[in-house]
Amino acid sequence: QVQLVESGGGLVPAGGSLRLSCVGSGRTFRNYVVGWFRQAPGKDREWVATIDWSSIAYYADSVKGRFTISRENAGNTVYLQINNLKPEDTAIYYCAATPIKYGSSSLRSWDRYDYWGQGTQVTVSS
Repeated sequence: QVQLVESGGGLVPAGGSLRLSCVGSGRTFRNYVVGWFRQAPGKDREWVATIDWSSIAYYADSVKGRFTISRENAGNTVYLQINNLKPEDTAIYYCAATPIKYGSSSLRSWDRYDYWGQGTQVTVSS
């Protein structure tokens, strides 16, 4: 069982930056694949990025170049650095974890992840 807690969201002006954190419980968290998803009001949940246990990262095309996912295994933490924020980035951001390294296309699917955090709100003002 893994518990995930996100933090770092907030209200920022367009062009600003945020670093979201996802802290996982348990000594085996370093062996989990961790993804970030987001959901804007009235929209479907959208995959953003995933990092595997060897820190290989995958990104949605819509965020490449602005988002960076990383992990710090000593602290059981996965980060999502978001730069040059845009109003369309406004959403609740969730981290999710799975012990299975699926193929890159499958990692984009929310139903591949077994554990979810409660989410952190990111609001970007124009």
